[in-house]
Parts: sequence; C-alpha cells; structure tokens
Amino acid sequence: MHTSETRILLADDHTLVRRGLRLILDAEPDLRVVAEAADGAEAVEAASAAEIDLAILDIAMPRMTGIQAAREISRREPGIRILILSMYDNEQYFFESLKAGASGYVLKSVADRDLLEACRAAMRGEPFLYPGAITALIRDYLQRDRQGDRLPESILTPREEEVVKLIAEGNSAKEIAEMLVISVKTVDRHRANILQKLGMRDRLELTRYAIRAGLVEP
Repeated sequence: MHTSETRILLADDHTLVRRGLRLILDAEPDLRVVAEAADGAEAVEAASAAEIDLAILDIAMPRMTGIQAAREISRREPGIRILILSMYDNEQYFFESLKAGASGYVLKSVADRDLLEACRAAMRGEPFLYPGAITALIRDYLQRDRQGDRLPESILTPREEEVVKLIAEGNSAKEIAEMLVISVKTVDRHRANILQKLGMRDRLELTRYAIRAGLVEP
C-alpha cells in the first residue's frame, strides 16, 4: 500500500451522500476510504476496529451525533484526526465540533470543493475552517478578550502537556508509559500528535517549547 495514503472512515446516514463523497475521496491517490458507518455509534466502533487515520463525520446522525462520536473517538483513539461535515453554517455547531476534538468543519454544500483540502490539512495537523467560521472565531476571541476572559493558553490537551513535560525532562517513551500508566504505543501517538499540532520535528524543539510554555525549568 502507498505509505502516504490516508485511511479514511466515512460516516453519514445517507447512503447516497456517502457514495458521492467516497467517489471524490477515492479518486485521489493519497486518500482511501477503508470504512463506512451509517450513524455515530457505528463510526465509534469502526474507528476502534480498523486502522484509521482520519474520520469524516456527518454532524446530524441517528443514535449518536457526529459531535458525540468525535468526542468518543478522540477519547478512545487520540491519534485519529477528525473532520465534521455539516449542512449548517452555524457558529455553535462549529465551536462544539472544535471542542469535541475535530480539526476541521466542512460545509456539505461545498464539500466537492473543500473536502480534499480539509483532509490534507487535517493530516498535516492544521485546522480547516471555512471563511464564515474564521470570522466567528475572531469575533469570539475578541469578545472574550474584551470581557477579560482567560484565553486558551495552549492548543495541547492537559495529557499532551504532561507528555511534553516528561519528554523535555529526558524520559524515554517506556518511562513515560510507566509513569502515566499507558502503553508505549499511546505515548508515541501523543508525541506524534504534539509534534504535528506544534509543527515541530524533534525532542529539542519540544524541550524549547516546554521551557517557553513554563512546563519545565530552563
């Protein structure tokens, strides 16, 4: 198999929509749909059962919504990137999607134009936001700043910050796994996520980041 091929889980309760999106995705040499789901609960199961790099979840699905599924997939399989598909240009849905662990929000009306770009951005560890969402984010940021709310300091989760701190302190993956009572594979996955989120390559850059972020003493 092509090593840089992104393995995709596609979840939408409309068979025709799935078929259409699958045609768009499978036509690309670097993207391949390897699993499908008709609802959020099925998507969560499929994400755990198959080797998946990226989950594309429709926001409005029976049994479990795309946002609920995203939350659960992020918890169980933190290495999987997530995109939310929606018919709605809705700020609330968009913010909920980000909170649930999605790295992008794609409007179905322009999926044929935006979906491929969103997939590749997600795999590079970059967010994908449609223009209306960017406006909403900036407005929200400025409003919170004006109200004196504490703005998010870090794009890393508390667990990822813990891993960065331990890496910066010179611990091996095996030592970190023992300290946090998780598998070495999970430590590696956290490390890969962290490097991708921060756009960094190695331990040295991570250590510098940890010092700047006040996670370790210089």
